[in-house]
Amino acid sequence: MEKYKRVFLIVLDSLGIGDAHDAAQFDDVGANTLGHICEKVGGLDVPCLEGMGLGNIGQFQGIHALKNQLAYTARLEEVSNGKDTMTGHWEMMGLEVTKPFQTFTETGFPPELIKELEERTGHKVIGNKSASGTEILDELAEEEIATGHMIVYTSADSVLQICGNEETFGLDELYRCCEIARELTMRDEWKVGRVIARPYVGKKKGEFKRTSNRHDYALKPFGPTALNAMKDAGLDVISIGKINDIFVGEGITEAYKSKSSVHGMEQTIDVAKKDFHGLCFVNLVDFDALWGHRRNPSGYAQEIEKFDVNLGVLLDTLREDDLLIITADHGNDPTYTGTDHTREKVPFLAYSKAMKSSGELPETDTFSIIGATIADNFGVKMPEGTIGYSILDKLK
Repeated sequence: MEKYKRVFLIVLDSLGIGDAHDAAQFDDVGANTLGHICEKVGGLDVPCLEGMGLGNIGQFQGIHALKNQLAYTARLEEVSNGKDTMTGHWEMMGLEVTKPFQTFTETGFPPELIKELEERTGHKVIGNKSASGTEILDELAEEEIATGHMIVYTSADSVLQICGNEETFGLDELYRCCEIARELTMRDEWKVGRVIARPYVGKKKGEFKRTSNRHDYALKPFGPTALNAMKDAGLDVISIGKINDIFVGEGITEAYKSKSSVHGMEQTIDVAKKDFHGLCFVNLVDFDALWGHRRNPSGYAQEIEKFDVNLGVLLDTLREDDLLIITADHGNDPTYTGTDHTREKVPFLAYSKAMKSSGELPETDTFSIIGATIADNFGVKMPEGTIGYSILDKLK
């Protein structure tokens, strides 16, 4: 019999809580996203997260350890080889990633890849750096239009993006070049999760606009996940934020895009007011995209405090037979060197109004307990080839 009719899984993108046991292999020894943010700003005001027991799973200035926490808490380690968004989320839902996706945020793409892309497409590459899509158009689109060169850029994620002016470069040519880029980036050393065609219109700086003819060439999960199993069992699997993109729609029954992390929480609260049966899976990306990569601890701190305010609203909205799980997919310590993610443990907070008890659970060696526990709640068998084990019986 189901313990919970609805599960809300919220991923605070990049909110790590201390370096993982294997952080040295990723050059991330000493990273602690939440700990260092708290130190930098002199403590956080997060009464809801504190009440759930966040302060019981680490030393975080201003977030107190409580004798009587509301939720069950734990620290989770990642078993997969990587520290990116796709790897973290796929592992939560039962897939162990052994070959990491590559990110090129700090260096741009290697000369060998660029050379082959230029030879195969017939276009000289310009850009080749991490940039915002609107800024790179203002910087380089006039040159692309005048010369027929091709703007290639990346971001904080495992992605290769190509811009093309719809009138001068042409949509068909843009898609052809992206297909070549996708083929090249299937190699392990260049493997990115997604190649994106970014068409735009306009003739001069200040009037360039991206169009809706974007096309994604994404890697689907390499096997079925807990999401597929739940969807196949007739359950609702509602995605909010980047979740639908991360799983390329696999196992999703309804998807909502978010304009910001605050908006994502507002959408989650709206969904909580409706009737559904299954999972609402939420990714709040601003922690990572706006503050972690930009190494802005005070902005990150404010984002956490904004989340906590809306968390209070969500907690009031939850029903007796709802389960709320809050976690993260990797770290991104805004006080650390560079601009990349950090290999960290992540928090696990599980709360329901129906719980008779609470407390700290043992640290786990994989994020996949999350998907396995949710599947177990709904009496759904995890797909063949997945990892993870349920801790549903510990949530009393």
